[in-house]
Amino acid sequence: MADSADVTHDVVSLLSSPQRDFLLRNNGDQVKIDSLKGKKLGLYFSASWCGPCQTFTPTLVDVYNEVAKKGDFQIVFITADEDDESFNGYFSKMPWLAIPFSDSDTRSRLDELFHVRGIPHLALLDEAGNVVTEDGVDVIREYGVEGYPFTSARIQELRDQEEEARRNQSVRSLLVSPSRDFVISSDGKKTLVSELEGKTVGLYFCVKSFGSCSDFTPKLVEVYEKLKAQGENFEVVLIPLDDDEESFKELLESVPWLSLPFKDKICGKLARYFELSTLPTLVIIGPDGKTLHSNVAEAIEDHGVAAYPFTPEKFAELDEILKAKEAAQTLESILVSDDQDFVIGKDGVKIPVSELKGKVVLLYFSAHWCPPCRAFLPKLIDAYNKIKEKGNALEVVFISSDRDQTSFDEFFAGMPWLALPFGDSRKKFLSRKFRVSGIPMLVAIASSGQTLTTKARDLVSLYGADAYPFTEERIKEIETEQEETAKGWPEKLKHELHEHELVLTRRRVYYCDACNEEGHIWSYYCGDCDFDLHPKCALEKEDKEGSKDDAKEEKSKDEWVCDGEVCKKA
Repeated sequence: MADSADVTHDVVSLLSSPQRDFLLRNNGDQVKIDSLKGKKLGLYFSASWCGPCQTFTPTLVDVYNEVAKKGDFQIVFITADEDDESFNGYFSKMPWLAIPFSDSDTRSRLDELFHVRGIPHLALLDEAGNVVTEDGVDVIREYGVEGYPFTSARIQELRDQEEEARRNQSVRSLLVSPSRDFVISSDGKKTLVSELEGKTVGLYFCVKSFGSCSDFTPKLVEVYEKLKAQGENFEVVLIPLDDDEESFKELLESVPWLSLPFKDKICGKLARYFELSTLPTLVIIGPDGKTLHSNVAEAIEDHGVAAYPFTPEKFAELDEILKAKEAAQTLESILVSDDQDFVIGKDGVKIPVSELKGKVVLLYFSAHWCPPCRAFLPKLIDAYNKIKEKGNALEVVFISSDRDQTSFDEFFAGMPWLALPFGDSRKKFLSRKFRVSGIPMLVAIASSGQTLTTKARDLVSLYGADAYPFTEERIKEIETEQEETAKGWPEKLKHELHEHELVLTRRRVYYCDACNEEGHIWSYYCGDCDFDLHPKCALEKEDKEGSKDDAKEEKSKDEWVCDGEVCKKA
């Protein structure tokens, strides 16, 4: 928790203005600010246009509705919306108070006072006006109602309890709550958690609507039923993360295992406990109640029932099998499936995979609808053409995630290389084999057919055509060349465009704050301000007066960029 515990505020002067001594409810009622004296407060900076805010607000509502019953807690909404209609529509979903939209001066003042650089942002104050934390969003996400009164002491107490629970972990400690000692099945039958003790138990974190879960669930059903048929002492418990009860019911009716009840508070607690970062996740709890593996979903995808009993010894055995397969990998083994032994060129002309043998092949996972894919494509085309001009043996195969044939055709028309046909079943195998979790992704296959790297996109972005043939040896050569290039440059310097000292730093990708162009490898960098200069901009003697202001003018103060769980000011 990033605390500001030494800062104390008077609630009236904090939230009022010379023209206003009240806050609003979403029905238009006014509430005097001095009625909040002696209460714990949450200052919620949010906006209707912000996706992460829309996701977090229902969670905060649930926590507020529980905590507000105590009578000593209130939340005040400080909007970043751009018009009154958007503010009112969003505020209508909130059970707490708000600064009026019209009071932009107070909203701006609070933004600065509480260091709001991204939203959602939640500052929590105690009854005396002391700032408990400005990381309230993280506290609510992680601890919910249990975190109340959200002090550092309370959060530390919960962390200590979690550590104690980890040391004494059992199936009961994981799945039993004060109000429930059972799990359920689709027919409504209740099974005591105590009946799971001594078994190997898989905790299946899933959302029905999530595509990867929909693909994985049938595979897990197949493995589960085979293990049951073999008499193995194995059980699965669904940990539902669905927001929609009908989706949960549909999922539970389609599987043969047990589940926690819909919206059970233990579900979120287990997601935090196991530091859930991806879906699907299947955590394995051994017969002794201890965690055997944090996620065996990929192992089940790759090996099926052979991955059981999911022990370290079994995974060591599977690793050896996988290494042997990789050593024997050929281009045909990854691109040929039954009678699908071709890729296509323009106008759908079929090119036998055998014609690619002896070349370095780049598998390009991409889609027309994906902005980063469209941004990366010109760089890849430029590198491809330069490599081919030198007579090097290279080919690229486009593997599409487009949603329809028309989009595929339009995107592929701008590429000078080959592709798998749209909707080809080999895409699913290749995506799983190379763990494609995001696009664009570029996998380099050596002329021998073995995988060189799954990070070829980064190499093309950094080095362009020079990255060919994408081997470790070639990358080491480039890095040595880059080290040589930097010899003689000052390690630190001062520049007229920035007040702090700039340090020569390796930076993968950045945008120069002088010329506003993309840079790679080396930057003169200020970490405190996230300020970059190309070496050429930092070292050239020409007067660049005004370029900093020009660059700044291109970025509106009101421009926001959303990334993951937060929207930040550009």
